Amino acid sequence: MISMPSALRRFTLGAGLAALAGCGAATAPDPATRGLTPPLGRLLQVDGRQVHAVTEGRGPDVILLHGASGNLRDMTFALMPDLVEAGFRVTAFDRPGLGYSDGLHGSGESPAEQARHLARAAEQLDIRRAVVLGQSYGGAVAMAWALERPDQAAAVVTVSGATMPWPGGLGPWYGIAGSALGGATVVPLVASLASENMVRNAVAGIFEPDPVPEGYLDYVGPDLTLRADTLRANARQVGGLKPHIIAQSQRYADLRLPVEILHGTADTIVPHEIHAIPLSQVVPGANLMLLDGAGHMPHHSHRAETVAAVRRAASRAALR
Repeated sequence: MISMPSALRRFTLGAGLAALAGCGAATAPDPATRGLTPPLGRLLQVDGRQVHAVTEGRGPDVILLHGASGNLRDMTFALMPDLVEAGFRVTAFDRPGLGYSDGLHGSGESPAEQARHLARAAEQLDIRRAVVLGQSYGGAVAMAWALERPDQAAAVVTVSGATMPWPGGLGPWYGIAGSALGGATVVPLVASLASENMVRNAVAGIFEPDPVPEGYLDYVGPDLTLRADTLRANARQVGGLKPHIIAQSQRYADLRLPVEILHGTADTIVPHEIHAIPLSQVVPGANLMLLDGAGHMPHHSHRAETVAAVRRAASRAALR
């Protein structure tokens, strides 16, 4: 089983994988003038910063938070329609600094900062109590949301969540890409060298051993990931994640809300032995579901199980 640091080095040091290491910029370009995949939903303003949100459906609220290599289109591709059909009102956000949401600063937004900022955006959408689902890095933000805003997070669902401290470091990419010099020189070179074939191979690597859904790559808008600003923003967030995870994991035992943990046993990017199992042991009343043979993207490969986890969380929180 590959540890999280080894997997993330593999994820970012190859030219094509590095091109997918993030997907946002501090200021979203105009798609009409840049030819980028356009935003799907509303562009809210929170403390003078743009937040991109998509809301569909009726019923109890569910919030969807994408991972480090995605934007909200990863969540709206299939999971949002499934949850809407299941009777939920679903809101997907671009996390700060990614997609069409502005960054909060240039030092790498912590999960807690992201959670507090998006919670204010959720208030604008009249979301009062919600199941907060986070995938991969989004799992860290979902857990931070429960800690920072327990009044708003009625329950949490982590899907392949990066939620617990891991051994070792992350390799040189994050330091290089997040630095002023590397960000100005190496990152633009990496972005410019990423070919379509490299991108397809990178996405296939993220989904392994599960197949990439038909139409997924065209839908999520790879052009959004190939901006130098997106690589820098993501490198700073991921590179600075571990200290925040260490700090917030020490507070998990105080949580008194339903937590559903969904994780594939074949996930080599965020291994279940390092994250899901220890998380289930420290959160009171957490429910762990391991998906035998599933990779890092079970919200695509195991959609029924993901929807079932949200249903359980909503029921345990008395939202339906």
